[in-house]
Amino acid sequence: MPREAELSNNERAFILEALQEDIRLDGRALEAYRDVQLSFGDEYGVADVQLGKTRVLARISASVTAPFPDRKFDGIFTIITELSPMASPAFEVGRPTETETLLSRLLEVALRRSSALSTESLCLLAGSKVWSLTATCHILSHDGNLLDSCCIAVLAALQHYRIPDTTVRGEEVMVHSVDERNPVPLAMLHHPLCVTMALFEGGEKVVVDATLREQQCCEGEVVVTANKHGEVCQIAKLGGVPSDALVLLKCIDVALAKVKELDAVIAKALEKDAAKRDIGGLVAELSADNAR
Repeated sequence: MPREAELSNNERAFILEALQEDIRLDGRALEAYRDVQLSFGDEYGVADVQLGKTRVLARISASVTAPFPDRKFDGIFTIITELSPMASPAFEVGRPTETETLLSRLLEVALRRSSALSTESLCLLAGSKVWSLTATCHILSHDGNLLDSCCIAVLAALQHYRIPDTTVRGEEVMVHSVDERNPVPLAMLHHPLCVTMALFEGGEKVVVDATLREQQCCEGEVVVTANKHGEVCQIAKLGGVPSDALVLLKCIDVALAKVKELDAVIAKALEKDAAKRDIGGLVAELSADNAR
């Protein structure tokens, strides 16, 4: 089975010695993210995120299906991650790695189990028909911190997506095309984001948004999922050295500050995309008509 190319002893020693002096190879501060570049496709629900050299494409798709027997009033929301050899030689098609399994589980907890999306709003006909929403993450390039990149991409794609409008008559559900009715935004309850921190020097030094080389040198990782309101949804300690409680509290404080920054980046990108799609101020005109 292919493996990620390992660092040489000299590279590892150089990175660790630099971190002892609070220096990173790319010149960032220890608690700084790489530049986040977020763009959207021509279709609703397609988000392209670049975090340094890490790149993720998220796409949202929807179909009408039957609900689960024990959740008759809830729609279905599924997250799929696809790691291809194009992103890294360590990934193989059809053979999930430990990285992919861990990535899927953390995204599941961060976005689905935290109820970021109101699944009740996806119900069309109780016990009969609901929307099944699928978020697919395509990893295009891997240079560390896949989790944060995927979380930003999926959350941005969910906020950008517009689901077709429907009409229910008795037991019949009619899905309207874009030409008939404007699609509607999804009902988002909150916007959780993941912040991954690598631990060094026996778990005492915390490094935010580690690159692939830094991840290969770290002694453990801590993932904190929170929203801009300061609500913590998940804390995951991914093996490695034991961490002091004060270090974990510091990680939470750092994560809460970074979540606000990332949320602002997504909001700005969404606003920019909305302005680009608003040809001739049509959206504002329609909003004014509705207000009257």
